[in-house]
Amino acid sequence: MKMNQEIELTRDVEAVQIPSGDIINLPAGMPVMITQALGGTYTVATRAGLARISEQNADALGIDLAAEKDKGREAAQALAEGDLEAAVWAQLKMVYDPEIPVNIVDLGLVYDCRVIDVEGQNHVDVKMTLTAPGCGMGPTIAADAQSKVMSLEGVKNARVDIVWDPPWNQSMISEEGRMKLGMI
Repeated sequence: MKMNQEIELTRDVEAVQIPSGDIINLPAGMPVMITQALGGTYTVATRAGLARISEQNADALGIDLAAEKDKGREAAQALAEGDLEAAVWAQLKMVYDPEIPVNIVDLGLVYDCRVIDVEGQNHVDVKMTLTAPGCGMGPTIAADAQSKVMSLEGVKNARVDIVWDPPWNQSMISEEGRMKLGMI
């Protein structure tokens, strides 16, 4: 992967504009620079600002999606065989705010995660928040979390609710997150 090097998109691609959360189309041949590649999503800098490209469109960046997907899922699948709740937490650790290089768990954005047996099927309920109430990326981040949880074998349904109580603050960031952000 070519981080911080200008590359051209190989095809038209749908992306999410950062920080508004608006869906935009980036045309084939457009020069972009990958600034963050975490959790299967790619933040790119364009002449018009930042955008987030999903893993389904990684090929437009010249990325071999099969090789990238295998990196994070093996650990979560192994956990799923013994402890589904631990596997869910592992999947949530693969979700990133496109502007912050720390996963949503270590940022302290996930307030609650429960695996509930409903008539013999596993349902997952997640309560999370955002770093700021006006964050346009909230629905995108929540959908990414839901998708990661739903990818686990044995999960029938997942719901991710964004909540505002208690309000998020920097003291909620884990020690690992603080180290990644240079706060320690």
